Amino acid sequence: MNYRKLGSSGLLVSELSFGSWITFGAQIENDTSKQLLHHAYDAGINFFDNAETYANGRSEEVMGRILADSGWTRDTYIVSSKAYFGAVDNPRPNQTGLSRKHLVEACHAALRPLRLDYLDLYYCHRPDASVPIFEIVRTMSDLVAQGKVLYWGTSEWPADLIIAAHECAERHHLIPPVMEQPQYSLVVRDRVEREYAPLYSRYGMGTTTWSPLAAGLLSGKYTDGIPVDSRLAQTAWLRALMEGKSANGIPGTAPKAVAPIARVAAAAGLPPARFALAWCLRNPNVSTVILGASRVEQLTENLLAAGDVAKLTPDVLAAVDQATAGLHA
Repeated sequence: MNYRKLGSSGLLVSELSFGSWITFGAQIENDTSKQLLHHAYDAGINFFDNAETYANGRSEEVMGRILADSGWTRDTYIVSSKAYFGAVDNPRPNQTGLSRKHLVEACHAALRPLRLDYLDLYYCHRPDASVPIFEIVRTMSDLVAQGKVLYWGTSEWPADLIIAAHECAERHHLIPPVMEQPQYSLVVRDRVEREYAPLYSRYGMGTTTWSPLAAGLLSGKYTDGIPVDSRLAQTAWLRALMEGKSANGIPGTAPKAVAPIARVAAAAGLPPARFALAWCLRNPNVSTVILGASRVEQLTENLLAAGDVAKLTPDVLAAVDQATAGLHA
């Protein structure tokens, strides 16, 4: 496993990390979750991604039990949480959003089930136009100063709002965001490659990218239909993608690009999923690529992508751009 700096910070994160979205506390059994987390750790992964909204908090409970029973020392792993969506259905006022009240309470609510004294990474899961940027930056800076959070960041924020957060932090002598967690894959790339370009050089922002397989579309497993036990079969927005509709940040034209991308992958001698993951890893502005898995065998295969980046020659990358032409502005 290779390790990269989280932007310009001193924190080293494994270039492949592991996330619990959709799976922990929902799609898979707790024993499987334990096997996956241990397999990831044994492979050198040191960053485990979570959020308050994943399985309405159950994901953090499952991960917390596994970490508490693992015997791993706290200095060998990194854990994140995110706040915005809340952790309950039909939330009351202040149970969602980025108010100081919710950000502080969501941080405490994450620490309890995760059984941690602090969060390594804490994200504002989406922008919140109803809350002044000073309130958000001040709250996150305070949580860092209190030792409850080591690094704070954003997820799916527009670049101009991230710049505003940095300017606010500089103006008021507060701690700025260190990282952004955007979606990034062969079919969703404009934000990371274009919109965020000024953030890397100007502020040294790191990125912890999610959905590198575009919710499984790029894995090749949906080529012959939708397996009954797949995420696609259980999630309405994923099914909408297969019907040619845009959903969850993925363009409705994405399924049409799967076959051309698979042909480029085959020419490079790689399975589709590993090819897609290696393609994400070849970007120097990506600090880590978050993997999701519901089976140990799936995780084992995807971990091999770290050794595949060298196969992405300039000719292969040019072929990828041609295969995905029309998906990006």
